[in-house]
Amino acid sequence: MRTRLLPLLIVLMAGVLLALGFPLAVSVASAQQQKVVVDRIDDTARFASLAQFVTTRPAAGAAAETDERQQTLQKELDRYHDVYGIRAGVFYRDRAPMGRAPSTFRVPLGEGAVRDAFEEALYSRGSHDPPQVWPWQHGRLVVASPVIRDGDVVAVVVTDSPTGAMRAKTLRGWLIIAAGEVAAMLLAVGAALRLTGWVLRPVRVLDATTHDIATGRLKSRVAAAGGPPELRRLARSFNEMADHVEDVLEQQRAFVADASHQLRNPLAALLLRIEVLSYELPEGNEEIASVRAEGKRLARVLDDLLDLALAEHAAADLHLTDLGDLAAERVDAWRPTADEKGVRLVADCPAATGWADPIALSSALDAVVDNALKFTPAGEEVRVTVVANGDTTAIEVADRGPGLREEELARIGDRFWRSTQHQNIKGSGLGLSISRALLTAGGGTLTYATHEPHGLKVTLRVPRTAPVPRSRDETGASQLDDRLTTSQGLTDR
Repeated sequence: MRTRLLPLLIVLMAGVLLALGFPLAVSVASAQQQKVVVDRIDDTARFASLAQFVTTRPAAGAAAETDERQQTLQKELDRYHDVYGIRAGVFYRDRAPMGRAPSTFRVPLGEGAVRDAFEEALYSRGSHDPPQVWPWQHGRLVVASPVIRDGDVVAVVVTDSPTGAMRAKTLRGWLIIAAGEVAAMLLAVGAALRLTGWVLRPVRVLDATTHDIATGRLKSRVAAAGGPPELRRLARSFNEMADHVEDVLEQQRAFVADASHQLRNPLAALLLRIEVLSYELPEGNEEIASVRAEGKRLARVLDDLLDLALAEHAAADLHLTDLGDLAAERVDAWRPTADEKGVRLVADCPAATGWADPIALSSALDAVVDNALKFTPAGEEVRVTVVANGDTTAIEVADRGPGLREEELARIGDRFWRSTQHQNIKGSGLGLSISRALLTAGGGTLTYATHEPHGLKVTLRVPRTAPVPRSRDETGASQLDDRLTTSQGLTDR
């Protein structure tokens, strides 16, 4: 989300800065040129005041006075050109020079800025503002002022200025503006980073807490502090929802544990009376045998329910475990059962470590191997393989049984679910659910896939680095332990 929000803010801020920067840059360029134009207008006005006394060409008897005034004007024009490098001249209406510097400066007959300014001044009007000269252009500024005597325009003063210095000053002003824009943009980016961090920090905390709860750490909560008020209210609402969900789940676990515990006592008494009753009936009576089998099946279901309730509520005691040794040990324990069924139980268990609760992982692996042996016909193979891959270590149990259809793979591991094609095989439908609960408590996973050409492959995967174990309610776990111990004691009697 930050990667989408931050570029949007940066683009908006860049647009605002550019919208402010372009008019400011144009204003700087216009101000620099206006300053030069005003200076040239002042210069032409000064030359025009000097030229007023020599606006007529010299006549007989007044040559000395006229030549002296012209010489004074010419000296001023020469000094002006030498100091500033600006071409300047005073021209009669017929374009004849009264004085000019340098001597090659003239009013051209063809089109040009000098001719246009000269023609405009002949109508007793000062020059309009010349077109804007930008730093990348090499134009010149031409300014003309009329020389008026007795109300008539008798000559025109023209200045033709180079623009290098003006363009350099404009460029320096632009660089200062650009530096300010960059500094403002950096400040804006820093502010955007802080703003998005402030806004999105509660969202990240909420996402992490949601993940924790989804993976079984039901005690995780969002700290409702910091961020906008709307997100703080959302955090409080989320915590209320999490509390309610945790209460509901706790009630569900307590109900399962209590129901299993309460049912075991009358069931144990019922099984005892069935055994007593069997002595009064002829040996091999099918009805009493069926009742005894159903009673034992019900006892197994209750045992599995207690195991599932305890597995979902217990914290994992994680250790760095050699999964190769653990898998090989469980395979050896199950080999007599496999031999009795005529199933080949093969182990490929190289040394590979992972973080797991050895007891919980052994129980989960036992349930998976037991399930594989149940559904694998005689003469086929069940293979247990340990594989280290990236950040996890996996134990794969692949059988050559009938397997499951694709739509059934999504349901395997659900409580009490059994495939319709395997209803005749005894079981409670809770074994894989217990395995998944045991693995999830320690940060592991349990996945299922088709084993070609037929069969099922179950993968128990645990992390190779120490994960954060799921939290638990110590009081609730102790209560479940007490219920399990009491129930097992009553059954033993």
